[in-house]
Formats: sequence, structure tokens, C-alpha cells
Amino acid sequence: MAQGFLPISKQDMIDSGIEQLDFVYVSGDAYVDHPSFGHAIISRVLVSHGYTVGIIAQPDWKDDASISILGEPRLGFLVSSGNMDSMVNHYYVSKKHRESDAYTPGGEAYKRPDHATVVYCNLIRRTYKKTPIIIGGIEASLRRLAHYDYWSNSFKRSILLDSGADIISYGMGERSIVEIADALNSGLNVSDITFIRGTVYKTKDIDSLYEPVILPDYDSMKEDSSLYAKSFGIQHRNTDAIKAETLVESYPNSVYVVQNPPQPPLSTEEMDAVYALPYMRTYHPSYEEKGGVPAINEIKFSLISNRGCFGGCNFCALTFHQGRTIQVRSHESIIDEAEKIIKEPDFKGYIHDVGGPTANFRHPSCKEQLERGVCTGRQCLVPSPCKNLYVDHKDYLNLLRKLRNLPGVKKVFVRSGIRFDYLIEDKDDTFFRELIEHHVSGQLKVAPEHICDAVLTQMGKPDNSVYERFRKKYAKLNEQAGLKQFLVPYLMSSHPGSTLKEAVALAEYLRDLGYMPQQVQDFYPTPSTVSTVMYYTGLNPVTMKPVYVCKNPHEKAMQRALIQYRNPANRELVLEALQKAGRMDLVGYDKKCLIRPDRGQGNNRNPGKPNAGKPVSGKNKTDDRPKKKRTIRNVHKKK
Repeated sequence: MAQGFLPISKQDMIDSGIEQLDFVYVSGDAYVDHPSFGHAIISRVLVSHGYTVGIIAQPDWKDDASISILGEPRLGFLVSSGNMDSMVNHYYVSKKHRESDAYTPGGEAYKRPDHATVVYCNLIRRTYKKTPIIIGGIEASLRRLAHYDYWSNSFKRSILLDSGADIISYGMGERSIVEIADALNSGLNVSDITFIRGTVYKTKDIDSLYEPVILPDYDSMKEDSSLYAKSFGIQHRNTDAIKAETLVESYPNSVYVVQNPPQPPLSTEEMDAVYALPYMRTYHPSYEEKGGVPAINEIKFSLISNRGCFGGCNFCALTFHQGRTIQVRSHESIIDEAEKIIKEPDFKGYIHDVGGPTANFRHPSCKEQLERGVCTGRQCLVPSPCKNLYVDHKDYLNLLRKLRNLPGVKKVFVRSGIRFDYLIEDKDDTFFRELIEHHVSGQLKVAPEHICDAVLTQMGKPDNSVYERFRKKYAKLNEQAGLKQFLVPYLMSSHPGSTLKEAVALAEYLRDLGYMPQQVQDFYPTPSTVSTVMYYTGLNPVTMKPVYVCKNPHEKAMQRALIQYRNPANRELVLEALQKAGRMDLVGYDKKCLIRPDRGQGNNRNPGKPNAGKPVSGKNKTDDRPKKKRTIRNVHKKK
């Protein structure tokens, strides 16, 4: 057996003196023993509690024998699609196949099936009819109840039913998996394990439940999507460990899927213990001949400092998975891990990131949250910051100072998301200044996502005025520091609420800013987000108000092209979009125009519209001279 790694073969079991494993973990990812990988954390936690665990990584789902290479586990199979939903892993938003997979040796694509969790469970059931199966990870967590599946454009049942698994451990599973293991080890039948928080189970009898919330039944939601919007609104308000109630979703033939309230957030001491486990911090050596696992390159020299997010972006499933309560590691725990990183032979002095879902969240949003749970009727930051919001960056700043002063460290970068609307509320500029001076490498990436307030409202983002305040302050502080660092905004096209009118307005904003993004993200309807429910139902599940949804592929292409209107390849789409939006005033020679008229077409004015601009004499004549090739790149202008 490779020194320190968990068993991946019968020979490894023999070498470790293990006759039968307690658990076998089946993962859609390659085996990487690093705390950025869910299978590594869960398996190491179980081992720390005295259980034996073996790993079957990326089994051949077309071969039944691939699932039995470690034999039948004593207590059960653990199944996860990996660190990503397998459908997101496989497909672009266009539903075209991705060419590579960073979580597979050599970056090879197609080493896991579509809907991997379901396929793996069915594979197990063909060989082991009665062995308990516990599913977890992002795919199972976000599909724990009935949900819309973008790739098949269908309304699917709980993954618990389609997979044939016994229990879902949803969210962060360190506590629930140990409780499940202890229950199985005590001799309880898996069907009797119905009492553990952070789990979902199926049953024929709900009479014993105390005042559960009965969601609309599956058949009714499938027939009337507005009922699904209503159901998800309830689910969205039941992600807090203090306030959440038991949810019940019924299916034909008197089958019920029951979601218990989530587990309480881990304490700092518990988080520290998880990250102190003896991870090998790299991929299994058997992958060396294929060049290793590419995903390790992104996280090998990065540090996870927190979990959870109170940001409330509607297109993000994070709160549905990790919750809104911030969980943090201590400075000592993070520094200890940093010192391990420094000792790596290929460490060059650069810590690539210190953060998590949101880098600058290091404490709960308010004191009331710890006592009463998160608010179910409003968000912490939008539409405006809550009066109880606690804004302070001192702890995070002190952590960064300690890290950058470690011997062997040249630079500490912050590359995970900085929540700019939280940062701009800090009246003390010390962190902002030091972020710019010490932790930005030429450019800071932030996520305003759009500039139209109507779209931002549907996104769960603050008004554009907040981003403008941040942008101007960022420029000012850079100037004071004698630096010329850029601010790179992440932007999203075709999010629910965005029509061609809003897309054109975004293009005009980029024109005025002098910036053209190299990459644009179309809205991607992933499972269990507020925005995905909008996409499917045409209703905002929080407000139950109608929302415009762009579903036509051609219109989506036009919205995306408008963000990159300077790219000659997008010209025809941009022209069509401007025609449909009634904005032909933006076609011409004026500096406010997005594109010029066709050569030889003359002045392409739309009567009655301003800013059409006049063609310069002689410049609109057709000639045979070759056009100078234009380089398309990010363009930044100092305002």
C-alpha cells in the first residue's frame, strides 16, 4: 500500500491487516487525499473515529466487477459524484461536452457517468442487494428533494429514490457521517436511522414525526410548476440549524422523503480537528504515469479558512449546501497548514489563496444569528445591509499579516471571492489598503455580475451604486499606493430578469468603462438555487412574483455577444440584438456607438434616435485594401 494512503485494492487491505473494511467510499473523482476533497475529509474523519475505509475512485460503471474490488463493507457504501455535480462537470451551459476533467488523472474526460451518484448506487445494488448505501457530496445534497434538471429539461424526483440509496448526508457531513456510522455499528437497521440531523431518508409512515412541514407532493409539482416554486421557497427558508423544521415530500404509493433539520455548524475547535487529520495532501501515486490530477494545482498551495456564506446570491447553491452561518478555522490551525505547505519541495514562496466561499467572511453576520438563527425573511446584505450587520476585517487582516510574515513566504494572494459590498461597508480602510498593497497580483477579481438594478434584484445582489462606490474607492486607494492594478468584474448574461434591454445597458456600461471581458458566463441553471427555480417556473420562489426568463438559445447568444461587442466575431449578433431592442442609435460612428454600419451601407441611422453619429467623409467608401487585424483583449481605461 502506498505509504499513508487509504486502501484502494485487496493487496492494500492485506498490507494493512484489514480483512473486511467497515466502509467503502465510491467517488466520481480520482483519489486525492487533501482536505479540499470531500471524500478525503469524510474518510479521514471516519478513520479518526476507529472505522476502516477503502476508496474506489472512478469505477468503470459499465463493469459490475469494478464495484467489488474491495469486497462487501461491513457497515455500508459511501457514494459521491465528487467535488462537482457530475452534469456540471461534464457539460457547458450550452450542453456541449467539456473537453477535460480536472478531477481525473491526466485531465481525461468521461471517466465518470452522467448523474454519477445514481449510476454508482445502481451499480452497487446489482451486486450487493441489502448493503446500506449512504450518499453525500454536492450532487446528492443539492438533489435531496424533487428538483429541476436543466440537462434533461425535466422535473426529477429526490435522488434518494432514483439511486436506491438508504440515506442522504446533506451539507457538511462530518458530524452526520459519524452518527450514521455509530448507529450502524450499534446494530441498528439502516431503515431505522431516521433521527440524525443533516440527513434525508425515505419512509412509508410519517405518523411519528412531530409537526413536520408538508411540502406539495411530487405529482402536483410536476403538473404545476408554481407549486414547486412554493416548495422551494419553504426549503430556502429551512437551511438554518436553529430555525429549520422537518420537511416532508410525498410520492405515489405512499412513499415519503423526509428531510431532517441541518446539523449545527462546526465550532472552530471542530473545524481545526478536521483539518489537522493526517492527509497526504496530494493525489495517489498510482496516477503519476498519467501526469497526476490537475485539480491539485489549484489548491495545493491554498488555504481554506472558512465555510458558509451570508451573501445570499440567488444563482449560488452554497447556502443550500453549507448554510449561511460562517464557520472558521483558528489562526493557529491555518498557520500550521501553511508551514506544511512551505516545506513542500515545489513551493516557490507564494500562497495562492486564503479564503473559502467568500474570503473576507471570518465571523457570523451578527450576534443575534448565533442565538436565534439566521433571518428567514431577509438577507444580511441585500437589498441593503442589515442594521445588525457586524462589519469588521481585523481578524482576517491579522491572519494575512501572520501568513505573509512566515519564513519562506514571498507573497500571500487572495483569489477566492472578496465580497465587495461587505468590504465597502467597513469604515476602517486598513484592510482595503493592505489588500491592495500586499494581496493583489495586478488585478482583483470581484463579482458585480450585472449593472441593471432590475437584474441585480433577481440575482440577490446589491444595487449597482454599491459596486460603483467600491470601484472608485479601489482606484483611489491604488493611486494613493502608487499602484496601477486593475479591477476585473465577473459578469453574467441571460440571468432571469435580463431582457435585451438590460443586456444593451450592460454593454453601454462596459463601453463607458473601457473594458471588454475576455470571458462571459451565461447563467447556468444548476440544481437547487433560487435562480434555477426562476428559470424553470418563471417565478421568484422567495417573492412568488413573475420573472422574465431568457431560454431561447439565440437570444442567449445575443445577450452574451453584447458583453463582448468589440469582438468582430460577435458583430452580426450585436447588430441583431440592437435592432430587436430598438437601439439602432448605437450603430454609427459616434464614440457612444457600439458598432459601425456595414461598409458601403452609408449612415445606418434610426430616425428619431440620438447619438447615431455621422460617417466621416470618405471613410465609408468600399475599397479593396486589406483591413488591419485587431487584437481582442481586455481594455482598461483610467476614469
